[in-house]
Amino acid sequence: MRLLIATDAWHPQINGVVRSLEQMAAHAGQNGAETCFITPQDFASFPMPTYPEIRLSLTLPRMIGRMMERMAPSHVHIATEGPIGFATRRHCRARGIPFTTSYHTRFPEYVAARAPIPEEWTYRLIRRFHGSGLGMMVSTPSLARELAGRGFQRIMPWSRGVDTNRFRPRDTRLTLGNGPIFLTVSRLAVEKNIAAFLALDLPGTKVVVGDGPARRDLEARFPDAIFLGALSGEALAQVYASADVFVFPSLTDTFGIVMLEALASGLPVAAYPVTGPRDIVGETGCGMLDWDLRLAALAALSIPRETCRAAAETYTWEASARQFFGNIRQAHGAIGSAVAA
Repeated sequence: MRLLIATDAWHPQINGVVRSLEQMAAHAGQNGAETCFITPQDFASFPMPTYPEIRLSLTLPRMIGRMMERMAPSHVHIATEGPIGFATRRHCRARGIPFTTSYHTRFPEYVAARAPIPEEWTYRLIRRFHGSGLGMMVSTPSLARELAGRGFQRIMPWSRGVDTNRFRPRDTRLTLGNGPIFLTVSRLAVEKNIAAFLALDLPGTKVVVGDGPARRDLEARFPDAIFLGALSGEALAQVYASADVFVFPSLTDTFGIVMLEALASGLPVAAYPVTGPRDIVGETGCGMLDWDLRLAALAALSIPRETCRAAAETYTWEASARQFFGNIRQAHGAIGSAVAA
């Protein structure tokens, strides 16, 4: 299999989409595949209004077509519903090229948070986008049920993983402030609901890792919190291992890889009982879910770090990649079965 992945999310962005696709490429060989990418780095681009860290590519289906001819993929996966995703979809439909897709981001909710556009209008567009593919991969069972209820079809499961070698409990801890340390790691944007965490009446210190368009406003509103900016690799792993509770205030994430990184580091999770936390924490005992996020954060302090680590160890990128490439083979196999019938 030579798989082309078309994605609007790519470096220098730091998010779950980029991390997931990087890991799929890293594990492709183990799954009898090789990958090639079409990303914003291949085109001129401009900053997205209200979110300049994300750049929108200036591309057309014919440009995508020329790139695909050079890359000669046997399979195509469209990862995002941005300019590259739509142009790739249009080219594939015009040429009768089958493709799969994945649902990473709640664009209807994100758009509604920034503009007076009803969510159902955007859901109609996104449903049409994914509906023309062989299958749409989603990260959790609760998200699959929700999207099925909205009329999405051919839904396929694709979970995520975590590097438990990098993210792990450590004997030494950074000094981040007076304890206990309540940590969140996120893009700092309105849809991430970071203010709900920072407004909590909690003892100790609140620490925020990440950057984004809301950072300046959050720093001004919550001067007692510590903002460390965007971190990755070993620097990020050390911060996780130096905190006491990981607070995940998002109401709109479809998964939340940062929760796995926190759990692998021995941090219990405090979150709302919504898609993502409900699937990852569930009945494992590795976190507390409550619509009162303060109560969840305080209760999480008593959860053993060993319980958290054990929950994270059930997620691996190897298993995630097997599922991803297996979905693609299954979707294309269904075409052959239909033709044979």
